[in-house]
Amino acid sequence: MTGNRFGRCLPALTMTIALLPTELRADEASILPAESRVPGGIAIIDLGESSTEPGKVMYGNHRAPVLRDGQRWVAVVGIPLATAAGPTTARLLSERAPRERELPFTVKDKRYEEQHLKVQNQRHVDPNAEDLKRIDREKVRIDRALSTYSTDLTPTWRLPAPVPGTRSSSFGLRRFFNGQSRNPHSGMDIAAGTGTPIVNPAPGRVVEAGDFFFNGNTVFVDHGLGMVTMYCHLSRIDVKPGDMVDAGTRLGLVGATGRVTGPHLHWGVAINRAMVDPALFLAPAAAAVKPPASQTPAARPATPSDAAKKIPPQQSQAG
Repeated sequence: MTGNRFGRCLPALTMTIALLPTELRADEASILPAESRVPGGIAIIDLGESSTEPGKVMYGNHRAPVLRDGQRWVAVVGIPLATAAGPTTARLLSERAPRERELPFTVKDKRYEEQHLKVQNQRHVDPNAEDLKRIDREKVRIDRALSTYSTDLTPTWRLPAPVPGTRSSSFGLRRFFNGQSRNPHSGMDIAAGTGTPIVNPAPGRVVEAGDFFFNGNTVFVDHGLGMVTMYCHLSRIDVKPGDMVDAGTRLGLVGATGRVTGPHLHWGVAINRAMVDPALFLAPAAAAVKPPASQTPAARPATPSDAAKKIPPQQSQAG
């Protein structure tokens, strides 16, 4: 790693972090995800040089990954889709410093397009009282899984797609189901036939798996340091919570369970609990996606995360 790689960022951990760190280009940090400081994106923040880990980085109430990159340390901060454009601040907490240090950066505005979908089961748009009780119970499980932060696993930051197929640019779309507005879509939809194997893209531990009202059959995999991936609408689940899964392990099969218009995989990535665009983790050559079609079942599937209007945005299932 060259010594001037982060030359445009802060030179040392010991100085007060008060300036806005400059964005890193994707080609400058190929082992890291691509940086995109927009809602649903990632900020890579230089923490300076140190012989030991500089401390914990918090963004909101959640801990962000901190890793060594050459002689320097960086934080990989997930930016929630609900974040407003403008200045924001992460915090560095260290036992070696009497006070936390601010890590300011700016979130750029990004306008996501709308998507209008029609689903057959009206309860997936307007859940009844019993459905809402189930949804409330499932929200707790989903939030616990996506908030996982483990230190015994090391994330892989560049991932292959979990299934072959057309990847639609559906992340962040403002969704309307049967004419009713719902939360933005917070994952990548990959068109694939029912029964297509879903391959785990990186080593990790299964932290949750089961059938959910909106998501259908879903698997959550913890990859360490606050990075969690989720796989929704499966026709079959082949793993269970607690399983250690290598890269290449089959997690299950593509299906059309939950709130969908056709078989596909909804693939989500969470960093410090924020759902971020999975395309940022694909190798540059594989990151290109097909623009979303009008409403073809394979290309424009309805996914769960945009929960019913009664569900707060940050508690939504997959998005």
